[in-house]
Amino acid sequence: MAANWAPESWTTHEARQLPDYPDAAALKATTDQLGSYPPLVFAGEARNLTADLARVSEGKGFLLQGGDCAESFAEFHPNNIRDTFRVLLQMAVVLTFASKLPVVKVGRMAGQFAKPRSAPTETIDGVELPSYRGDNVNDIAFTPASRIPDPARMVQGYNQSAATLNLLRAFSGGGYANLHQVHRWTHDFMGRSPWAAKYAETADRIGEALDFMAACGIDPETVPQLSQTQFYTSHEALLLPYEQALTRQDSLTGDWYDTSAHMLWIGDRTRFEGSAHVEFLRGVGNPIGVKCGPSLDPDELLRLLDTLNPARAAGRITLITRYGHDKIEAAFPRLLRAVTREGHPVVWSCDPMHGNVVKAANGYKTRPFERILAEVRGFFAVHRAEGTHAGGIHAEMTGQNVTECTGGAIDVTEQTLADRYHTHCDPRLNASQSLELAFLLAEMLNEEMAERRKAAA
Repeated sequence: MAANWAPESWTTHEARQLPDYPDAAALKATTDQLGSYPPLVFAGEARNLTADLARVSEGKGFLLQGGDCAESFAEFHPNNIRDTFRVLLQMAVVLTFASKLPVVKVGRMAGQFAKPRSAPTETIDGVELPSYRGDNVNDIAFTPASRIPDPARMVQGYNQSAATLNLLRAFSGGGYANLHQVHRWTHDFMGRSPWAAKYAETADRIGEALDFMAACGIDPETVPQLSQTQFYTSHEALLLPYEQALTRQDSLTGDWYDTSAHMLWIGDRTRFEGSAHVEFLRGVGNPIGVKCGPSLDPDELLRLLDTLNPARAAGRITLITRYGHDKIEAAFPRLLRAVTREGHPVVWSCDPMHGNVVKAANGYKTRPFERILAEVRGFFAVHRAEGTHAGGIHAEMTGQNVTECTGGAIDVTEQTLADRYHTHCDPRLNASQSLELAFLLAEMLNEEMAERRKAAA
């Protein structure tokens, strides 16, 4: 257990990006209420994820982390949950089949309701109001009443997370993830994508392998892994009153766990020295992610790692790079070399989304797909040059047929962005673009595995 730590010890540190609740009594009543609710996830599940990520840090797996930029109350629907889940399944199948590495699947789901903002207020047509900070805090509608932080929204966020987790667990273990269903995971609207055709070829080969295994007596009845999968949840641990309220002491080990999700991460704006968010997360046993951008100095990162993982436990820390397509190859090696030199066992994962936001001529915020792919290529190129393992991808994506990121095989143009631009926050990859990204990742993982075999020969 972390020394001199308690679930509330973050309150004595500098807390940025937290809402200013006007009614302190209402906030306390809400967090007390949440504190009496059942945990959303269990400590043993978080430990299982840590063990899975430890294997990734050793080069024996790959982390696939994806989902909504920000979940919303308005778009809460079982079809949306199912569609994102099955795109992640498709991506995982492509990656596993190509690389022969197990893929650790972690959704940005069942809790991604709070968002950091670049400014505390926003102005539209001369009217200044508090910024929208995610549905867990306030409403996206641009009215004075909607933008007042309301602690009762945390209870709605908890209930939606519980329902989402319930469905995800049913999908994971109830037959939907059965590899014999691999053809059925493709969305109808992806039929005209060349990547859907390539996926169908992969599915055919998987089907042939499964038929051969069945003839040998190996089928879902004898090997449950063929009919179910392990799926974890994650979100940014931003709204600390909510996270503290769901922090529980494990009855088996005595350690503390944040039971709002299996994995939590610290964002680019809240990982500074003396941060309340760092103080909170150093004391929980969950695996922790840290966003690493151009402003992060290697020595600062090493101090942060010593704070968050003093025991240097493998699988505890995932470092999520977010540089931008034009900066990663020049800036990333400094961090990678420092962490490698000091022997910290981390998973390196690439977030190619946040550094590649542009504003289209028609005013829509978008992410050009070619820039996303370029950052991923740069991430893998740096790892190949340094002889280290490119361990994961962290993508904002959805299973819906949205038009939010330009480019891809099904070409989304600036002119068509308005067709289905549904995000509550940042632009997301659609299902077709996500699958295209998976095939690119598989190709680069293959190259890494080939070079590793060559070096070992």
